[in-house]
Amino acid sequence: MSQELNKFSRTLTQEVTNPAAKAMLYGIGLKEADMAKPQIGIASTGYEGNPCNMHLNGLSVYVKQGIQANEMVGLIFNTIGVSDGMTNGNDGMRYSLPSRDLIADSIETVVMAQWYDGVIAVVGCDKNMPGAVMAMARLNRPAIMVYGGTIRSGHYKGQKLDIVSAFEALGKKFAGNISDEDYEGVIQNAIPGQGACGGMYTANTMAASIEAMGLSLPFSSSYPATHEGKQEECKKIGVAMKKLLELNLTPKEIITRQSLENALTVVMALGGSTNATLHYLAIARSAGIPLTLDDIQAISDRTPYIADLKPSGKYYMEDILAIGGVPALMKYLHQEGLIHGECLTVTGKTIAENLAEAPDLDFENQKIIFPLSQAIKKSGHIQILYGNLAPTGAVAKITGKEGLRFEGDAKICEHESEIIEALSKGEIKAGNVVVIRNAGPKGGPGMSEMLKPTSAVMGAGLGDKIALITDGRFSGGTHGFVVGHITPEAFDGGPIALVQEGDRITIDANTRELTLHISDEEMLARKAAWVQPKPLFTTGVLGKYIRDVKSASEGCVTDEV
Repeated sequence: MSQELNKFSRTLTQEVTNPAAKAMLYGIGLKEADMAKPQIGIASTGYEGNPCNMHLNGLSVYVKQGIQANEMVGLIFNTIGVSDGMTNGNDGMRYSLPSRDLIADSIETVVMAQWYDGVIAVVGCDKNMPGAVMAMARLNRPAIMVYGGTIRSGHYKGQKLDIVSAFEALGKKFAGNISDEDYEGVIQNAIPGQGACGGMYTANTMAASIEAMGLSLPFSSSYPATHEGKQEECKKIGVAMKKLLELNLTPKEIITRQSLENALTVVMALGGSTNATLHYLAIARSAGIPLTLDDIQAISDRTPYIADLKPSGKYYMEDILAIGGVPALMKYLHQEGLIHGECLTVTGKTIAENLAEAPDLDFENQKIIFPLSQAIKKSGHIQILYGNLAPTGAVAKITGKEGLRFEGDAKICEHESEIIEALSKGEIKAGNVVVIRNAGPKGGPGMSEMLKPTSAVMGAGLGDKIALITDGRFSGGTHGFVVGHITPEAFDGGPIALVQEGDRITIDANTRELTLHISDEEMLARKAAWVQPKPLFTTGVLGKYIRDVKSASEGCVTDEV
């Protein structure tokens, strides 16, 4: 696809000759000398309604300054964003995952329609990063991603807070373990300002791993949103883009099988979000690179989990910068033979060349990242499960802290709101496997995250006493014994649609199996009696999404037949 697109692009030596285009470019303030300069589209996902994105339009101005200073024309345009933190737990979350593909589609559309020679994406919240990278892979022209940066931690009564603290406070309220005053104190102080959610949640997971893949400058994922280094990074983008144009170094030379492995290795080492599986499947497909759930499992098998970061650990993304940032982690992983050093990056250098200048981790004086010999878990926390409940795969986030095996009786919830209601009434009991279904990409639709239920479970003190499985997704802020991305989804008649109240279910991370303890004959009988539900939407964005979206095991892409 990208070759087809690229043949319509202006070349760098070709002056604008279309008289109408030239007239309109004069109309926006360009001069005759600008007509032969490379035009760089600067895609901002900035908008005022979300701390992750509220500052991105401002950062885009710094990017433009750097572009202009290096004899190129920078042209800012906007694409959409959806706040995962604000939509979690309500029907707005249906639009979150679809927004990823809308972002990809809109960046592709503007860059191709305007014949831009390169693109820079300035991004913040969870779906911004993979959406931008999917577009870059489709376009395959010089491109750089700029991450808006992590948020600083909030504080209340000596406790550090983040977005998950707010959801967990709700669970404490249900359990009667927090006063009204302290509940409001947590809510009012959890989010102190601009930046993406502060733990190793989806935004920071994707930013760190995309840096490891080579599509952003070193330290892009490490600078907090309010750090002076973030503005300096934006101003340096002009130099980097000019070099990419001179080298004609494009995303498909950077996004390779080896660089995808580097990205996923960093996800595993940091204890990153299960959403990374979904997004890297999609990014790989956009780049035309075969990647499967089993490939991701193989990377998890060989990569120890070594970072004590939220949600299951103690520390925040803002703490990473002080110990050398993501480059220090990458340097250590490279020294240990876990990442490929020959991969090219947007600096024009290889990973190994970039890391030669990175600091070393000091294992004596910091306890955020551990040496491999003292790994929190000897293999990765992301586990791909199969079995009669997930014939084409499911994704579990198992750090080992919650154990490696859980067996219990099914408690059925047809919507995530039902678990919140059941928790508030004390109806969720120790030993339950809570089944939230019809939450998949088609059935939800939109494959909603389950941060509100899982955080409420933690806050209620049930985190190590129940399990939760779903054909929906989990936030990067989720921890506990959870399995998501179950495929086929309930809407398509997957076995999760056939589970009945009280059925025995086993989740086994040792054998990587998700098992419904009924006979094959019973399964077939239930399948024969099953009737597909009517789609909740037939028009609009969600109606199109239901018709177009692939399964979670295929990355939930929407641009394939």
